[in-house]
Amino acid sequence: MIREVLIGSAVAVTVFLAILGFDITPLIFIGAMLFMLNYLLDGKVGGNLKTVNDVGTVKFEDIGGQNSAIRELKEALDFIIHDKEIEKLGIRPLKGILLWGPPGTGKTLLAKAAASYTDSAFVASSGSEFIEVYAGVGAQRVRKLFESAKAEAARQGKKGVVVFIDEIEIIGVKRGSNESHMEYDQTLNQLLVEMDGANQEDDIKLLVIAATNRMDMLDEALLRPGRFDRQVRVDLPDKKGRLEILNIHTKGKPLAPDVDLEAIAQDTFGFSGAHLESLTNEAAILALRDKSEIIMQKYLTEAVDKVIMGEKLDRKPTPDELKRVAIHETGHAVVIETLMPGSVANVTIAPRGNALGFVRQTEKDDHYLYTKEELEKEIKVCLGGAMAEEIILSDRSTGASNDFEQAIKYAKDIIYSGMSKLGIISKNDIPKRDLSMAVSEIIKNLEEDVHCIIESNRDAILYLSDIILKEESITGDMLRNSLKSVAA
Repeated sequence: MIREVLIGSAVAVTVFLAILGFDITPLIFIGAMLFMLNYLLDGKVGGNLKTVNDVGTVKFEDIGGQNSAIRELKEALDFIIHDKEIEKLGIRPLKGILLWGPPGTGKTLLAKAAASYTDSAFVASSGSEFIEVYAGVGAQRVRKLFESAKAEAARQGKKGVVVFIDEIEIIGVKRGSNESHMEYDQTLNQLLVEMDGANQEDDIKLLVIAATNRMDMLDEALLRPGRFDRQVRVDLPDKKGRLEILNIHTKGKPLAPDVDLEAIAQDTFGFSGAHLESLTNEAAILALRDKSEIIMQKYLTEAVDKVIMGEKLDRKPTPDELKRVAIHETGHAVVIETLMPGSVANVTIAPRGNALGFVRQTEKDDHYLYTKEELEKEIKVCLGGAMAEEIILSDRSTGASNDFEQAIKYAKDIIYSGMSKLGIISKNDIPKRDLSMAVSEIIKNLEEDVHCIIESNRDAILYLSDIILKEESITGDMLRNSLKSVAA
């Protein structure tokens, strides 16, 4: 109120002086500078404080694929809900919960659900919105955030408020990391002070939930007990979790009778919740393009390819290039089917992203650990395309460069895991020359096996590549049926 009175008085005096004929240019300049200073010191609260009024609509039951994270988060939140019981047992209340994991896994949704679960107000901000080049501004914004959060809870008539800070690694980075910019350290110090000052005996209880995908960057002071007491891992969903997410995002969408969401869940290993939401949206867009009133399995399958590789490109390779790409991708597919029967999902020569073609595999189960034999199979798959070009077209092309990079990575995994002739070694101490020689030896030995596979399936590769040139892509079932017919 006082600020408004002062601003009004200043405007009135300025207008009065202008009427009397005084030069008010200096006053306008000074006023503009004061306004900018006030704008910066005030922290532009309207910009970094986002109040969500419909947070009650977000429930833990609406979040799929994160059962472990939800269970751990609920346990922590129960300490807040049943504060009287935990006080009798002498349990220290929680002040902060850190959600960490890959992007797109639902950390923000979990924070909103936490506010709903505890019947608290919810305000959100991002770490980047606290940082300015002016010293002290970030610290002021942190103070203002906590003050405004409590005021918002009082306005909504809530007894608690959840303050959600996304990308906390920006302000929570280890002190000293930005030696030329003390503003970062001051902002972090203020956040620590605010968290330490939070008292469960206050009228409005405050819980800080932060999210990051770079936990290794966080200052140790943030993670000590009494601040972020709980660190909850929000990981990529497994197959069961992916199916749950797909069911959530296809709810209300017109699905064809042939849609098999379990098959899509199996084909999307490594997809986050955000990827799966994008997949269902892209499938609906593809149906709209075809003027279809229902979403069919083929649209979902194509959407998987689009999410992985990107949109189809308009560029068209020459006929010779297309033939080479078809033989290359068929070589990969034949090696895969020889070593891992039934695992090819789709083979295409439609350009997407930076690839002129690709083979998409499906796995029966999610894979987290690899044996030496499995890694060697992956290397052979990588070599299949180039070997098919060499045997059938008499030379190789630059199209295999990414395959070789992947083969080298798998070979290094064998070496670093102590499964090579070098035995158990230190990743950081092995000489580059020894590492290079070991990688070359592993790949060279496996090339002989790949050569035999391609040579024995030469006719099948020629037959399949002709089909792919006509159809642009074939499914795994079509590939396997064609291989059987050629063998017969």
